[in-house]
Amino acid sequence: MFFGHISKVNKKAYPMAIQTALDYLASTDFTNMETGRYPIKGELIYVQVLDLETKDKSDILPEVHRQYLDVQYLHSGKERIGVAPDLGNNPIAKDYDTERDILFYTDIQNETELIMRPGNFAVFFPEDIHRPASMDGQSEKIRKIVVKIAISEL
Repeated sequence: MFFGHISKVNKKAYPMAIQTALDYLASTDFTNMETGRYPIKGELIYVQVLDLETKDKSDILPEVHRQYLDVQYLHSGKERIGVAPDLGNNPIAKDYDTERDILFYTDIQNETELIMRPGNFAVFFPEDIHRPASMDGQSEKIRKIVVKIAISEL
């Protein structure tokens, strides 16, 4: 997992595919962009623009992906993201969905939290469980951008 701010990206620190995603995030104005999915490199690297309402952590199932990694970028609002390594010891809530590339756990052991503010990004690999869009204090609307990168691009 990586965590940082889009204004302070060390271009030598990340694999090229992740750098492509960070360059896109840094150079795109998401303020008036419609929600939806946008290709960067076809199905290998694409963007999801999401408008969400943060929820209580207990109302969100932790998730992992197997074929893609996530570069999650907070454009506006505040959120917390629960994170932990996937050691294979968490009870499964919903089996792996190959079409959506997602597996949900009921909870996470040894969860820590990232505090996200506008401009923060986090990169989650298949071994990183994450619980996004948790509220920080109270529920609020957030605009979140998720760049999906196929593992084959690394």
